[in-house]
Amino acid sequence: MEHIIFSPLLANAFKFAIDKSTLEGKLTIGLLVIVSLFSWTVIISKARQLYLATKMSKKFYTAYRSTRDPMEIFNKSGEYVGSPAYEVYFTGAEELVYHLKNNPVEVVKKKAVSASNNLPDAVRNAQTDLLARTTATKISNASFESVKVSLERAVSTQAMSLEKGMIVLTTAVAGGPFIGLLGTVWGVMETFSGIAIKQAASLTAMAPGVAGALIATVVGLFVAIPAMFAYNFMVTMIRSLTQELDNFVTEFATSIEHAYVDNRPMSEEIADALKKMRAEEKEQAAAV
Repeated sequence: MEHIIFSPLLANAFKFAIDKSTLEGKLTIGLLVIVSLFSWTVIISKARQLYLATKMSKKFYTAYRSTRDPMEIFNKSGEYVGSPAYEVYFTGAEELVYHLKNNPVEVVKKKAVSASNNLPDAVRNAQTDLLARTTATKISNASFESVKVSLERAVSTQAMSLEKGMIVLTTAVAGGPFIGLLGTVWGVMETFSGIAIKQAASLTAMAPGVAGALIATVVGLFVAIPAMFAYNFMVTMIRSLTQELDNFVTEFATSIEHAYVDNRPMSEEIADALKKMRAEEKEQAAAV
């Protein structure tokens, strides 16, 4: 009884099946081991990547939403290594800074709305965006479109980075059992062929060959099952991170539009341009 309890029955069965498997079966098992190595490499590396992305993105979102100026984190050069959201933010901020330096639109600073104005209570009591009203250098709507394009491109790049390597898991899930089944069918075919040649159709003659054939399917399932659970879990996490990125891009673009985009009416822009032209003409006349 003690021998039955402490004997590693599964290990003995596995070793027996491996020993009795044919050359084709062993090649199939070797191929499955290689697929399993690739699969577990992706599982471990992707798990670390998604854990870091989730952790650092939460840290970044907290820091970003605690500020009024959407460019504050960029100016401070914060460190959020591994955060897809920060990479998207940094790309959009770089594009915005480029246009602020190379295609600026100078506007007159506006005063805050007075509470004594004849406005509805909901408007009069609303919080005034002091940053938007005191920013003198802004960008045009055409430049803002370039910023939005850079944000969309950055989101696509980060989504591709998050999904990189997942094809290995889908291959392991879909291909592992079929590769194992191929080895099993091949082994069973070899077993029955040998029995037919020897003309000895007994359980003793069939059992070793069938066991050696079935081990290929067992190994195929051992490859596919962990990959299936990991794939489903990781796909859910990637979908969540990507959705958060889409929401953040909308939030960030709206903040930029409020603070750094010149949204004045066309008539006001033309009038401002005419005033600048007249001021320049007066300066030139005075200089002459």
